[in-house]
Amino acid sequence: MIRILKTCLLLIAAQSVFAQVDKSDTTKHSFRYTNPITRDTAISMRDHFIIKVANKWYCVGTSNPVWTGFNPGVRLLVSDDLIHWKQQGWLIDGNKLPADCPYNGRFWAPEIHFIRGKYWLTVNSGKVTAEDTKGMQTHSVWLFSSDRVDGPYTLVKGPLTPQYNNDATLFEDEDGQTYLYCSGNGLFQAKIDLATGKLTTPIQKFLDKKQPGYPEWMIGGIEGPFVIKRDGVYFMFFSTWTRGYEVGLLKSTSPLGPWELASTEPIFGTRKKGYRPELAAAGGYAHLKFQDTEDPYCETGHNALFEGPDGKLWTSCHYLMYESRPYPYSQTLQNWEKTPQLGIEPVHYKNKMFYINPPTSTEQLVEY
Repeated sequence: MIRILKTCLLLIAAQSVFAQVDKSDTTKHSFRYTNPITRDTAISMRDHFIIKVANKWYCVGTSNPVWTGFNPGVRLLVSDDLIHWKQQGWLIDGNKLPADCPYNGRFWAPEIHFIRGKYWLTVNSGKVTAEDTKGMQTHSVWLFSSDRVDGPYTLVKGPLTPQYNNDATLFEDEDGQTYLYCSGNGLFQAKIDLATGKLTTPIQKFLDKKQPGYPEWMIGGIEGPFVIKRDGVYFMFFSTWTRGYEVGLLKSTSPLGPWELASTEPIFGTRKKGYRPELAAAGGYAHLKFQDTEDPYCETGHNALFEGPDGKLWTSCHYLMYESRPYPYSQTLQNWEKTPQLGIEPVHYKNKMFYINPPTSTEQLVEY
């Protein structure tokens, strides 16, 4: 009788364990978010780039002021849940740089890539002087490395290119070769040896903003490349500010091209006819006809991809509110709404093509 009782108890225990395993296997998780994610002038940035390390997400971007004089450096934000962000510190603190530092100026569009066991930080900057108050005459790409995502970072080499370049990104292929892509009145590419920071092929401009045969929504300016490989195809996300701020997509069977549009229309972004009309007039594209998008933004662009809460690809970029945003949005902007803030959206891949839903401004639910 005792032996039978023990057997019954073991069976009940085993069933209980299997029931717990089955329950955990079928548990659904949910992630709720509302864009813009950040709503804080103190950590306002453009060109957000997110990298996940262990169970945390880290974010860098272009701090204010963006267009004139010095900006404070490369700030590092950190989050445990992708929703609540705080500043962890400065990867480059402009106030601590020596007076003769050749990259003391703008610190635009930094990115962090984990390649071969190290973290590689690309920064786009030049030297601000009394004669060159924007530092644009020497603005180019600088490469730093660290054993930790939060630094300290050591300068490897810079400037990496002999002319004005901006918005640098890195991509490591499956064979271990690393590539540098950047912008500068068009898109550029080269092979790079990270250990020395030397380009092993000449920097090549492969796409102009007024490339013959390409659509008019690119002619204002193209920038912010980001490269990923899927199913043997290389995809390059890039941004254009002709009609607001939109994201286009190129593809190629080689990391150095030739590149072609994966979609004849932008795959993401916002369009507003009344936004920056002076640039449209000066650039000769004020004649373009298009419909405004219904979202409350005038900019959603310069994107990069990262691992989201569901383990899948998400996109990050800055979301900037539009002063003439459509009803039912208030046209009285709060202080944080006058500055660029972080926005995120899930990325979808289907039939050998990437898709991103239009930028959202209401609560979204993702179950996984």
